[in-house]
Amino acid sequence: MTEKKRKISILGTGNVGASVGYAAMIQGLASEILLVDINKEKAAGEALDLSQCAACLPSCKVWSGEYEDVAGSDIVVVTFGVGRKPGQSRLDLAKINIGILQSVMPTVAKIAPDALYIIVSNPVDLLTYATIKCTNLSVNQVIGTGAMLDTNRLSQAIAEYCGTDITNVGSYVLGEHGDSCMVPWSLCTVAGLPIKEYMTKVMKVDAAKVEEELDNIYKGMVAAGSMVIKAKGATYYAIAVSVCALIKALVSNTNTILPVSTMLNGEYGGNNICTGVPCMVGASGVKSIVNLPLTDDEAKLLKEKIDTLTGNYDTLELRK
Repeated sequence: MTEKKRKISILGTGNVGASVGYAAMIQGLASEILLVDINKEKAAGEALDLSQCAACLPSCKVWSGEYEDVAGSDIVVVTFGVGRKPGQSRLDLAKINIGILQSVMPTVAKIAPDALYIIVSNPVDLLTYATIKCTNLSVNQVIGTGAMLDTNRLSQAIAEYCGTDITNVGSYVLGEHGDSCMVPWSLCTVAGLPIKEYMTKVMKVDAAKVEEELDNIYKGMVAAGSMVIKAKGATYYAIAVSVCALIKALVSNTNTILPVSTMLNGEYGGNNICTGVPCMVGASGVKSIVNLPLTDDEAKLLKEKIDTLTGNYDTLELRK
């Protein structure tokens, strides 16, 4: 990939896809952005709107097209699919979106076999796995956004609780995106101090109340998405900038560590499944998985989460 010429194709131009295009354009991440959607009029409208930003932003051609136009892409961002309806289970949603993905991705992967693929559609871990299995793409080429948004939400919640700038917070969320994720609190830091130490020594929180306070932070982080949906109908800005942070890490080849969804083969007790774990990412996609020094309790909890996710894979017959 070159710095001056870079093509990003976005599949799906709903709120998330359009926001990814907007954020990528503002950050100057591409010289060309292609929008593709089953609703061609919507894709054309979003492309026209974005193209009219050109005079105020780094040079970028924005246009809409068909799947065959994805050829030559450096990055393909997958955001298509349906949203979860009231009363619909995550597995029912997964069946629908996996079906959509399996009808599209084998063709797209043949058209752009050398691109890096960022999976955003939910359930992201399941769809990341399904993409790998229904195409001839290598594991390192297919990257789900995983727990990136959850990690961003956690860092924001910790910073707000501690009354400090978010740049002082170091944290990771692991596992499945959403309410099944887990936080390795032993590795969370604030201003270089373990968070529990920061709470007791700097904030003067009663040691007996630390676990309760951390649990409240976790619950707030998990509920954050639902709060946004209740207030405005959907979440899209935060995930869009998370996607662009991943794109930037890929194209800049800085070996950034991000909690993305990738295939596990023994790491963290997972086998032949995808979920959110810290990975070094760069120009070739996922370069390696970082094994964090979890406590025994944290490792056990993450393994339990992974086992539950594995059960979902088997229920959906993804691993047959």
